[in-house]
Amino acid sequence: MTDDEFDLDLSELSSAEDFLDYFGIDFEPAVVQVNRLHILQRFHDYLEQVDEMPDSTQARWALHADLLKAAYQDFLTSNAATEKVFRVFRMNEPRSASVPLSDLTKQVPHAPPV
Repeated sequence: MTDDEFDLDLSELSSAEDFLDYFGIDFEPAVVQVNRLHILQRFHDYLEQVDEMPDSTQARWALHADLLKAAYQDFLTSNAATEKVFRVFRMNEPRSASVPLSDLTKQVPHAPPV
């Protein structure tokens, strides 16, 4: 397989099931049905973390297969709310703010009486 053929194959895959089948990954349909977008987004996130793609097509295929399998396995033992792949799941997380102690000890000028 050439790089162009591999890229063409990838461009023709449209569902999580297509990707999993293409890379020969056994999967539970019920898990994929509930988490398909999360699996694909996690796979994409893992690919983005790769500093440099391998030169050979076989190595690229193997890397993609390993990362997709890892993304799928994340959802075998967890769920979308826990994994928080999409921003919407992180929107209501507690946020912390810090105020330097020096700001708390500053004197605030009093406003003149009206």
